[in-house]
Amino acid sequence: MSSLVRQDCNLKPYPTMKDTGVPWLGAVPVHWALRRTKTLLRERVQKGFPDEPLLAATQTKGVVLKEEYENRTVLALKDLHLLKLVKIGDFVISLRSFQGGIEYARQQGIISPAYTVLYPVQSDMHGFLAALFKSRPYLENLSLYVTGIRQGQNIDYEKLSRSELPLPPPAEQAAIVRYLDYMDRRIRKYIRIKQKLIKLLEEQKQAIIRRAVTRGLNPHVRLKPSGVPWLGEVPEHWEILRGKYVGKLFSTPSVPDHELTDNGDGHAMYLKVSDLARTDGALRLRQSKLYVKSRRLVANRDNQTFLVFPKRDGAIYTNKVGIVETYCLLDPNLMGWEISERFDPLYVALLVKTRTLKDLADVSSVPQINNKHIDPILFPAPPIAEQATILSQLDRDLAGFNTAVVRTQNEIDLLREYRTRLIADAVTGKLDVREAAANLPNETGEAETLDDIETLAEGDGDGESANLDVVPEEAEA
Repeated sequence: MSSLVRQDCNLKPYPTMKDTGVPWLGAVPVHWALRRTKTLLRERVQKGFPDEPLLAATQTKGVVLKEEYENRTVLALKDLHLLKLVKIGDFVISLRSFQGGIEYARQQGIISPAYTVLYPVQSDMHGFLAALFKSRPYLENLSLYVTGIRQGQNIDYEKLSRSELPLPPPAEQAAIVRYLDYMDRRIRKYIRIKQKLIKLLEEQKQAIIRRAVTRGLNPHVRLKPSGVPWLGEVPEHWEILRGKYVGKLFSTPSVPDHELTDNGDGHAMYLKVSDLARTDGALRLRQSKLYVKSRRLVANRDNQTFLVFPKRDGAIYTNKVGIVETYCLLDPNLMGWEISERFDPLYVALLVKTRTLKDLADVSSVPQINNKHIDPILFPAPPIAEQATILSQLDRDLAGFNTAVVRTQNEIDLLREYRTRLIADAVTGKLDVREAAANLPNETGEAETLDDIETLAEGDGDGESANLDVVPEEAEA
């Protein structure tokens, strides 16, 4: 990253600036113009193209073919002639644009009539506007044009069309786009290297964990066949128990509001699938969202520690497991597993992650986990004292790996933040990139989007997408 910083340090501010009077924009170079949005963009309202492919609007990849998100959108099968035509290079204001910016279309097709489709008056503006519309200052500006509340929020384009945008001369727009593309490729390269390092560290961690929880710590201990293909041989003094003796899965009905207890601040703890990504080194789940009505209550009034994991559908394949040590509410897509006193919950959690949840599920139709699936499965059962010894040793053995993973992830976060700031400074005229762009080497090869390279997913994993608008089942005029 040091070379990136040196590159940034060579950039200078423009010598002469002028105040725009636009709060989110501030001062811009004196030779830049200010133009109303409606003078730079025209609205495209073309319908009657039912044979065009369906599109999906995403915050990370722009507007792309819906088939790339086959399992994450609702397919529109009726009234396709009412959907709006989108051409390559168009911009789309979607139902979530107030969160992630105006989306750039990378494919031609049709999209929900609820969206606003725009195209630049001049084709050479595409690159600059695409960067501007996803920049942090512009996102803050969009919040001023949001109408509705909660799920009904949308951008009022009639008002937004009267807002002013910065417009450098065409040659300068091209220089800004070239510089940002070059820097983005370099940042992607750094991120890819660091993500590969994290993957390698995690694989090494899993190998250490697997050996410890399935073989113990003594390399000289006598072994015996476990009778379980995935497990192989285990220490001779270990038991092999069926899942019904390891613990019992929760399947409790909803509880009336007046029967709820709280966690000391008037609210019960509430967990959903995405919370499984937020655990500490001991897989403990942190405090989550506040109480939401019509959710299932996990009945651990005696503060019995239990495991939580996804119970159905694709979330099972994320293989995320958490440990809960407090009274809480549980999303219907989560399963609670109260662990027997013969086991340390953390030992069982590590064992499950070693086996993977999908191996415990019935995947013949809709993937799901319940008692009939887990009860007959065989698990290794060391003495409880030995489990504690194994976990204590793993703490020591994995400390260095955990530190390295956190440090590397922090570096990735810094790179992303650096890219975000650089884009904002370039498209709003805070840094002059013209000379740097002119001195860049010529590069060949097809450009890749950052999110095609970054393989560490950041979705909720609970059937909701924070970065994807669904296509309505039935298009409305």
